[in-house]
Amino acid sequence: MQRSTGLLLVTVIGLAATACGSGESASPSAGGAGAVTITVACQPAKSAPKERKAWDDDVATFTKNHPGVTVKSTDQQPCFDPKTFGPKLAGGQMETVFVVPVTNYADVVGKGQALDITPYTSTIKNWDDLRPDVRELVTKDGKVYGVPNVHYGVGLVYNRALFTKAGLDPNRPPATWAEVREAAKKIAALGQGYVGYGEYSGGNTGGWHFTQAIYGRGGSILTPDNTKAAFNSPEGKAVLQTLHDMRWVDDSMGDKLLVGWESLMMAMGSGKVGMMLGAPDVVTDVVNKFRGNVADYGITGFPEAKASLSGGEAFMINPKATPEEAKAGLAWLDFRFNTVGKGRFDFARGKALGNPVGVPDNDVYGDSPTGKAIQTDRVKHASLPVENYEPYVRAAATVPPKAEPVHAQELYAILDVPMSGVLSREDASIDQLLADAETKANSLLAAKG
Repeated sequence: MQRSTGLLLVTVIGLAATACGSGESASPSAGGAGAVTITVACQPAKSAPKERKAWDDDVATFTKNHPGVTVKSTDQQPCFDPKTFGPKLAGGQMETVFVVPVTNYADVVGKGQALDITPYTSTIKNWDDLRPDVRELVTKDGKVYGVPNVHYGVGLVYNRALFTKAGLDPNRPPATWAEVREAAKKIAALGQGYVGYGEYSGGNTGGWHFTQAIYGRGGSILTPDNTKAAFNSPEGKAVLQTLHDMRWVDDSMGDKLLVGWESLMMAMGSGKVGMMLGAPDVVTDVVNKFRGNVADYGITGFPEAKASLSGGEAFMINPKATPEEAKAGLAWLDFRFNTVGKGRFDFARGKALGNPVGVPDNDVYGDSPTGKAIQTDRVKHASLPVENYEPYVRAAATVPPKAEPVHAQELYAILDVPMSGVLSREDASIDQLLADAETKANSLLAAKG
């Protein structure tokens, strides 16, 4: 995925769903004589009441402006679960409008599990302002199967307040892995419960962060033709050796294995974790979902980055949807996710809710007129000092993006094992862990053809 501006923007890794939309035929744009019901994913959880109310308010506004349309929301959190996504999709249990990670586009489209929405793309009023490179990702044989929603790149998220408390300069975040190690040791030395550097070890998130780290060091997960594993390499060994040494030599990573997306985010939100790999949306989620202090977090470029993991997601429409349901679903996407000053881009409302407005995220519109308008509005209503994110913005302009590997989720599950190994066993053999993972990955790739 290519960058069209200096900002590399982000959101969550993915959303998933549990119920299939259905309804009687109607024309939502005409205010219709009939009725149509759609189901949509990722209503904020009850534990985030202000954000949930904002979502529900948007649903009420949308349905008022689209007589005859009923919107039913699901609130599964996190919305995308790699363990259930495939079976639910294959079983026809997804919402009318659901979200697909970029690594799953080809599989979903190839299996006929997303509707061809080419006839309806004009429902997204700013369609032509969406970045051509991200639109191309949801296009196959000239047909469009999704609405791009997210584009992201990885940096180093850090707690500025802990940096200050540990005698570190929050305006000079680490630029090398040696500096990360030194900062982590000073933060861990603050006392019981403080973790200098947090990392995942399972739930596919361990392998995901391994991929981020090896890309940053210039390595790869797969060979260029995607037929063999390439992570059993000097770069892969360096990733695991650094983590091993931080865990067992520096004692700067705590003693709890963090499995799954929520575990590290909760720890970061507690205010006792100094650093983690992540994209700007980490700041948003830590504050919104896990009660982190809105002013504490910053993000800088990936240490010594030779490349940065780049990914994203798109909304797709259930192939069982009727034309009326499809049009209603796209109208919802246009209002909630693609209109300047509305829905997710209602930064004035976000600021009033106490959200961390000003985080540079969601660059699907690039430097188009819509993209520029979104960025102007974001800065206008910023609740955070935008200088906290300038190191990340500068890095985004210079660090090459690198996409997730094919079969990413299966590979991430395999790579969870070496991540867990070095973080749970001081005597773990890095060479053996990588060799075993390589064998499993090559078997997977051979089976996939």
